[in-house]
Amino acid sequence: MIYLASDGGAEATSNPLIPDVGEIVITLIGFLILYYIVAKYVVPAFEKIYQDRKEAIEGGLAKAEKAQAEAAAARDEYTQQLESARLEAQKIREEARAEGEAIIADARERATAEAQRISDNAAKAIEAERAAAAVSLRSEVGTLATTLAGKIVGEALNDDERSARVVDRFLADLETEKQNAGAAR
Repeated sequence: MIYLASDGGAEATSNPLIPDVGEIVITLIGFLILYYIVAKYVVPAFEKIYQDRKEAIEGGLAKAEKAQAEAAAARDEYTQQLESARLEAQKIREEARAEGEAIIADARERATAEAQRISDNAAKAIEAERAAAAVSLRSEVGTLATTLAGKIVGEALNDDERSARVVDRFLADLETEKQNAGAAR
């Protein structure tokens, strides 16, 4: 403590700006006790909370990175499956198109064969009917010619072989006349 002298220096007074030594010691002891309590109990608790938060944040980041990697892998797998499905769909479309063309070609071929068969059957039927008509006509013309010849000659021509020769000659003459008339036109 510093004593200031006033009025002749007989009486000492204390300076209010300078604290008392006892107060400084008591304050220092209280500060050290408080420092010890904070250093021993509060700081470790804060450090533990800080460490837990740090670990939680790092764990969250790790989980987020893992989830992001899984999502990227799932996206890649989905993209690959989608591309595979597109290729398979295109392949199926091509196969269907080829099958359709084969079916159409087969149907055309069968239709052409059926049309040819019908045409052949019709031609055969026409030829058979023409042959039947020719036989029938030949028989009728032969009978008429024989009767007519018998009336002209005045004798009956009952001999079948002779009448067949007369009919054949008559039909040959008719065909010759028909060809000559067709050539003249």
